[in-house]
Amino acid sequence: MEDDSYKNSLKDKIKLLPSEPGVYQYFDKAGVIIYIGKAKNLKKRVSSYFNKTHDNLKTEILVRKITSIEHIVVETEQDALLLENNLIKKYKPKYNILLKDDKSYPWICISNESFPRVFLTRNVVKDGSIYFGPYTSTTMVRALIDLIHRIFKLRNCKLKLTKENIDSGKFNVCLEYHIQNCYGPCVGNYSEELYRNDISKVKHILNGNLSEVLEYLKNMMMKLSEEMRFEEANEYKIKFDLLNNYKSKSTIVSSKIKDVDIFTVDEDEKSGYVNFIKVKNGAIIQSYTVEYKKKLDEPLSEILEKGIVDIRQKFFSVSREILVPFALDIQFDEVKIIIPQIGDKKKLLELSSRNAKYFKLEKKKARSLKNPELKVDRLMEKMMKDLNLKVYPRHIECFDNSNIQGHYPVAACVVFKNGKPSKKDYRHFNIKTVEGPNDFASMEEIVHRRYSRLVKENLPLPDVIVIDGGKGQLGAAVKILRELNILHKICVIGLAKRLEEIFFPGDPIPLYLDKKSETLKVIQHLRDEAHRFGITFHRNQRSKGFLNSELDEITGIGPKTKSTLLTNFKSVQAIKDASLDALQTVVGKSKGTIVYDFFKQ
Repeated sequence: MEDDSYKNSLKDKIKLLPSEPGVYQYFDKAGVIIYIGKAKNLKKRVSSYFNKTHDNLKTEILVRKITSIEHIVVETEQDALLLENNLIKKYKPKYNILLKDDKSYPWICISNESFPRVFLTRNVVKDGSIYFGPYTSTTMVRALIDLIHRIFKLRNCKLKLTKENIDSGKFNVCLEYHIQNCYGPCVGNYSEELYRNDISKVKHILNGNLSEVLEYLKNMMMKLSEEMRFEEANEYKIKFDLLNNYKSKSTIVSSKIKDVDIFTVDEDEKSGYVNFIKVKNGAIIQSYTVEYKKKLDEPLSEILEKGIVDIRQKFFSVSREILVPFALDIQFDEVKIIIPQIGDKKKLLELSSRNAKYFKLEKKKARSLKNPELKVDRLMEKMMKDLNLKVYPRHIECFDNSNIQGHYPVAACVVFKNGKPSKKDYRHFNIKTVEGPNDFASMEEIVHRRYSRLVKENLPLPDVIVIDGGKGQLGAAVKILRELNILHKICVIGLAKRLEEIFFPGDPIPLYLDKKSETLKVIQHLRDEAHRFGITFHRNQRSKGFLNSELDEITGIGPKTKSTLLTNFKSVQAIKDASLDALQTVVGKSKGTIVYDFFKQ
């Protein structure tokens, strides 16, 4: 009954909503705001939540929790956008996408003083000073301030340089003056008029208008040269070169593009990523990407709209032109929203899109480093894509043969799970049916022995089999897997060591992966592990064979006696060096004498 009363109350409230632009707020039983939205038409937008079945489960849950609705009518849709953005930041409703990164960004301040200072700050104070930014890189801000001070030799002290204080001789020059980093306005060596002229040039630089400042520096350089004032002309040349070098490192787009904001968006299952690029006077002067946490599986258009409003507020942008990748349902007073199709503006949009994508990938990598499972999933996804697999290669097995001219032939099978060695699952094999050095036949034997057993015992098969070798060894493995009727269940590849070529069955053209590829590194690790494991086993078998062969030649000594001798003396060499008494003490008088006589002959 209580739910019905809520529903009836909401229906009555919706009927009374105006068909005007505004912001609506949804409340739950506890009177907490759980969602805030904006609308061109409040009545139409709010009604849509209650007049249809929602595909998204979270939206369905949201609607069930709404017990009260409030709204604010505004003049324009732009006012609704701004109000919605501010209310979301204030109340942080549960079902609204949230801005994750809200740190304080650096600004460049030109102070409101007689001889203004230029410095980095994170606090914007409304004291008449002029602020440029915010910037996303403190390093870039410091480099820019350093460039400005090297060109214009502005003061960095905090002295109160009023005309009265300077005329009264209150101050003395400091070290900055003596090392020629400052003109010394504190003692009247540089007039306020000249200083203000320098500050106006600084403003041009910070606004991205470098051409005018470069032209001024060049003209002064030429003028002083004509007047034979070469030392002063050289100072202007140094300034010109510094600024010109800075300009060459800036991303110049087009001199025709004066003041434009570019916005693009990307997403993954949990977040949306909005990139912002600021172009002024033909140069990119800012780039910034922000992550929004999804709450209701919001569409890209909604994420981008919220990003545009939020970022333009954050950066105090008043650009009259905005470039976006697709049509949006928002408008700003005296601002054109354009979807460029060709030319420099289209290239800017593509650049912004790449930045959003790279930011998304960086976030994903950062999360995977914190969460090992995410890191494994990312690796599995990468390997699946590189090897054109249908499933994640969580279980991989790799085979390698070892023998010396056919003697003591052995093979190794190493197992990787989720990209890491699973040593408890390693297996080694003595080759039983092959005479002489025949790698292909040896590969057939071990592949048959390994997988006929797995099939017989109904044990899980690997997702991928890696064969250490080229087409021949790969063909031998494929033959057996086909006979066992499991080839269609497993991806099998061969790795030829010389050029790290990856061969697939039936494809004569090998796959070459980038040398830095994670997929190739895992496959190489598999191959190296199989080789190491196989060589170690082969060496042990060979050593046993060598030891046993010498003791086997002694007539009258059985396996038990040989074992007793090796257990006590540890090696054949120690048995050879042992005295008759020592041998007779371990294996008795008769057998001790036989062993002693054999090695002393």
